[in-house]
Amino acid sequence: MTRKAILSALLLTCVNWMSAQSPIPATDISSADIDAFLKALPRDKISDSPIRVVDVGGYRVGVFGVFRPKALAGDAILHETKTTEIYQILSGSGTLVTGGTLVGPHRDSATSTSIRGSAIKDGVSRHVAKGDVIIIPGYVPHWWSNLDSDITYLITRPDPEGKMRLK
Repeated sequence: MTRKAILSALLLTCVNWMSAQSPIPATDISSADIDAFLKALPRDKISDSPIRVVDVGGYRVGVFGVFRPKALAGDAILHETKTTEIYQILSGSGTLVTGGTLVGPHRDSATSTSIRGSAIKDGVSRHVAKGDVIIIPGYVPHWWSNLDSDITYLITRPDPEGKMRLK
């Protein structure tokens, strides 16, 4: 068989296989739903709550709403997972540090997949504001070292390990 014939047979097999698969339906989250969700988050603590988590065929993707009051920037954190976090800043601004090493690392519990610290040493610091998008791979420390104001953002978390609970 020629190389062209082999490639044609493979292509035909893939097309037939793909047409036999049921497509995964899309999931919509309206702007109004996001606004209502964010408005309902408590204003006296750091919130990071799922708006929606869906199975997209072999892994999960979650969209989370976050509110951070200026007075509570929070700990530095490293998630021991392959899940990437994609921040989309909706309002407010501050300094986000990524990379480097955690200062004073400790685990919240024996079963936790997150390690916290009081700060990050030798990380990359950047000022972020409304409209900015930051992609933080799994296993990368990150920390809000300073908030100029309260900050609200969405986090999209593709979860290749499928550990997020569906919502």
